[in-house]
Amino acid sequence: MSYFFGPCVQQGYVVPDIYRAIDHWLARGVGHFYIDENISPEAEFDGKPFTPDISAAFAYSGDQQIELVQQHDDQPNVYKEFLEANPTGGLQHLAFWCDDVPAAIARHCGPGGGFRVRQRYGDMHGYLDSVADPGLMIQLMDSGPMMTSLFTIIKEGSETWDGKTDPIRRIDWTTGQPVVTGVAVSRAE
Repeated sequence: MSYFFGPCVQQGYVVPDIYRAIDHWLARGVGHFYIDENISPEAEFDGKPFTPDISAAFAYSGDQQIELVQQHDDQPNVYKEFLEANPTGGLQHLAFWCDDVPAAIARHCGPGGGFRVRQRYGDMHGYLDSVADPGLMIQLMDSGPMMTSLFTIIKEGSETWDGKTDPIRRIDWTTGQPVVTGVAVSRAE
């Protein structure tokens, strides 16, 4: 457990090909993966607004969530920077639940806090990097009902997965809440 942030709940990997990365984890028995493709959330990178084009996929291995992120556009952000330094992809962040993301950012990124905000998605997520020792980022994630609902769906799916059936599933956010559509996804789609 981190003295500053509490227990780590997610390992976040930035990858050049999300389906290839999913195959990597499926071959190791980790799944179902739940994918949200070509999403464009409002964001800030180093304080400047931008709207990325990314896909994200999620599964659990025990109590650790595995997140895979692929950037589809060429806008500057933490994912692009990571892939420029690590072209084959890899572990980019560790994520921690947070009851109040803006307050935690103020606490850790203010004077003497030792961290700086690199990227954020409103009050829902913030990527922090150490000022003195940059590298693996910390993601603060809002622990409100929407995110915990998503994590519960993914965890329960991983716990009951038989290792074969529908290894990749879609997340539908059209209702404002995460819903698994029941539509299996194949690499060919």
